[in-house]
Amino acid sequence: MIFDKNTAKKTAEVLLHINAIKLNPKTPFNWASGWKSPIYCDNRMVLSYPAIRNYIKSEMAKKLEDAYGKPDVIAGVATGAIGIGALVAEELGLPFVYVRPEAKKHGRKNQIEGHLEKGQNVVVVEDLISTGKSSLAAVDALKSAGATVKGMVAIFSYGFEVAKDNFEEKDLDLYTLSNYENLLEQALDTNFINENELEILSQWNANPSEWT
Repeated sequence: MIFDKNTAKKTAEVLLHINAIKLNPKTPFNWASGWKSPIYCDNRMVLSYPAIRNYIKSEMAKKLEDAYGKPDVIAGVATGAIGIGALVAEELGLPFVYVRPEAKKHGRKNQIEGHLEKGQNVVVVEDLISTGKSSLAAVDALKSAGATVKGMVAIFSYGFEVAKDNFEEKDLDLYTLSNYENLLEQALDTNFINENELEILSQWNANPSEWT
């Protein structure tokens, strides 16, 4: 769920402004999953724009603390959320770790990089939620290391039903600064898209795996 409507619209506005989110209903993108998509999101672009980076950092830090209280540690999901996760941890004056998709094959063979103690309360930071599987795999790794995961915050979610189901199955709260519904509303309000494109974008979100 989003934190609040105003933040969702403002976050969508800034992501569109810097092309972190691109909408192209007429010439769809090809995702690594094989899906065709009229939207492409790369929230790492935020890091290149100081004013927007600071907005995302401060909003996420403030709302994270409001939702979960102040945790012991912030954990970013590699690789996309390492940057923003570290910024949020800095804003809150907290330790930071990040979680790899799997343990390294060399060296110390860590999956979690940084200092984490058993029993510590952790909030996970993500840049983007699609199905939620990779994000929840990071949660599993943290729990296996003995952490207590309070919840997760992300910059943006596509709002897929499968993601909702996956988070409910794990009984984990997810809050996002913005989501697909508010993105489309903001894009239409500011003439990034027209009514016909809105319909195409809405159809894709309802059934992304079979959309063409």
